Amino acid sequence: MNKKIMVVFGTRPEAIKMCPLVLELKKRKEIQLTVCVTGQHKEMLYEVLERFGVVPDYDIDIMIPNQTLFDITTRILERLRPVLEEEQPDLVLVHGDTSTAFCAALACFYLQIPIGHVEAGLRTYNMKSPYPEEFNRQAVGLLADIHFAPTEQAKHQLVAEGKKPDRIYVTGNTGLDALRLTVSDDYCHPVLTWVGNSRLILLTAHRRENSGEPFKRIFQAVLHLTQTFPDVKIIYPMHRNPKIRKLAIEILGESSQIKLMEPMNPYDFQNIMARSYLILTDSGGIQEEAPSLGKPVLVMRDTTERPEGVKAGTLKLTGTEETAIYNSACELLKDTKAYQRMARAVNPYGDGYACQRIADILCNEI
Repeated sequence: MNKKIMVVFGTRPEAIKMCPLVLELKKRKEIQLTVCVTGQHKEMLYEVLERFGVVPDYDIDIMIPNQTLFDITTRILERLRPVLEEEQPDLVLVHGDTSTAFCAALACFYLQIPIGHVEAGLRTYNMKSPYPEEFNRQAVGLLADIHFAPTEQAKHQLVAEGKKPDRIYVTGNTGLDALRLTVSDDYCHPVLTWVGNSRLILLTAHRRENSGEPFKRIFQAVLHLTQTFPDVKIIYPMHRNPKIRKLAIEILGESSQIKLMEPMNPYDFQNIMARSYLILTDSGGIQEEAPSLGKPVLVMRDTTERPEGVKAGTLKLTGTEETAIYNSACELLKDTKAYQRMARAVNPYGDGYACQRIADILCNEI
């Protein structure tokens, strides 16, 4: 009898990392797959689904204007329950640290449906950084029956928390699988024509705990870089949060070296990342993806749940102080040896075949 597996996700980052797994699971005759999206991110989610050719079986469509964590939580629990009761899956896969992942896992726990956690074991052990993601992933870890950890360190942390070692599988990170499907040698885009022969810095900034003054300091550091390095161009795909956009336009909007853009689909974003010189980010997944492309990453946060990258030398934590961000970027822009040390460091997050490993485990061991 086929195993009934449901995959639940709802944000753009989840979709980028779960769509390759969906495509792999669809190849397996042993698996009867159902895809349910929550729509926690709506437009950005469907851009990713379209790019990967994934059509969900269910869309519970929870997104509302100016939604809060209360809205997300209650709407997912209410709308996911009938889907789970109708499908009765043998296992539900959730990903990472989103509110969708937490709420879907909680709904499954209430209905006594087994849970598989993809990208399990990431930790900062600081519930306020990142917020609410650290809570979400620890809570999913408490509820999950099977843990697909991207690294040995993530597995070690799960074992230290009391998870059963025989229910933890080290697979690598599925985000690297997405790069294999998207990055192309013959890619072109008008923004790359604008960049020309300049060194491209790709900026992403959206983290909830960086709201207010931290974002202001980040943007001021970025502006300072353009004033110091005339051969640098910066692309910032702005988050849809209106407060972030307003601040970005106020501080960065007049610079001829900065291009403020709408959010990109994963194909464009990952190909532009592959052509960047340096990445400045407060994101999570980019900390895994950029090093596999040989791109140094400055992480504009005080903590990271991906310490393997810091240890390996592919990432550097700068915090959100303007001077620290500026000085760290200046070093990489001025010092070729420092740049090459980061660019050539070995990526600890896998080889781009995590989805195959997860599918093999689901078919043969569970």
